[in-house]
Amino acid sequence: MFEKEIFNIKSSEEFEQLALEVFRFQYENVPVYHNFCDLLNTKVHEVATLKQIPFLPIQFFKSHKIIARNTSEDTIFTSSGTTGSITSQHFVSDLKVYEKSFQKAFELQYGKPENYTILALLPSYLEREGSSLIYMVENLIEKTNNTQSGFYLYEMEALINKLEVLEKTHQKTLLIGVSYALLDLIEKQNFQLEHTIVMETGGMKGRRKEMIKEELHEILKEGFGVSTIHSEYGMTELLSQAYSTGEGVFNCPPWMKILTRDTEDAFTYTSGKTGGINVIDLANLYSCAFIATQDLGKTADDGSFEIIGRFDSSDIRGCNLMVL
Repeated sequence: MFEKEIFNIKSSEEFEQLALEVFRFQYENVPVYHNFCDLLNTKVHEVATLKQIPFLPIQFFKSHKIIARNTSEDTIFTSSGTTGSITSQHFVSDLKVYEKSFQKAFELQYGKPENYTILALLPSYLEREGSSLIYMVENLIEKTNNTQSGFYLYEMEALINKLEVLEKTHQKTLLIGVSYALLDLIEKQNFQLEHTIVMETGGMKGRRKEMIKEELHEILKEGFGVSTIHSEYGMTELLSQAYSTGEGVFNCPPWMKILTRDTEDAFTYTSGKTGGINVIDLANLYSCAFIATQDLGKTADDGSFEIIGRFDSSDIRGCNLMVL
């Protein structure tokens, strides 16, 4: 239901119409979301715009099983967390929807995976089970059909050698890594990469002090010898990703949209100034497509957005954690 329409959206009008249909479907079929909307006294039949849709606080993924009735999970994605902390669980009833989402989003931004050698430096994700990021990158690596592609845990010397070989042979390469590991890599060796895209997925995971994104990117640009650092914005609770090809400006695929809510009033929306990030991810068809995150950011008129930081009271976890 809706899967075909979601990945064929051609306009903002189509997006809004489909989002409203998904809202009504989830109200009727996702018990946790139904109860949440009722607690807000939502008059479902009167909801006619995106900003009238209730957004479920992301913390519910830590305390509730959010899944449509009459479905069962193909898998459960879990968030990273410090020892003893409560992690999020995303019950995914159809992995094919997730695969379609990340494959199409990647191709829209970068082209086909087979055009790249993909190297992944994601140690903190590899060391645990249930990472949606690892599932995505593993799938993209397989689709490269390239024996040079692969994951690296702590084999920094091997990765350095691989990057040098790929550069010498002018192979188009994507290096995707968690922030602290990319910093570890350039501390071992500086590069002058001409054929490699460097993409950070955010997160120091308690291994290094947090820093603002601009500072992180300046250090990475100098260390890798590149003019821009790319970024991926995703999280356990989402089945879609937004990408930045530089300057920290993210673009969503057509089935995903960011709204910013007023930091003092969750039911008022802002544009052009810092607000709380609300995500509409229509690929979250069988969980909840309307999520109020703990990220802070700004949206632009063209639909792009920036991540500024996080609410002070939120716990340290997830992708693209940048303190204010």
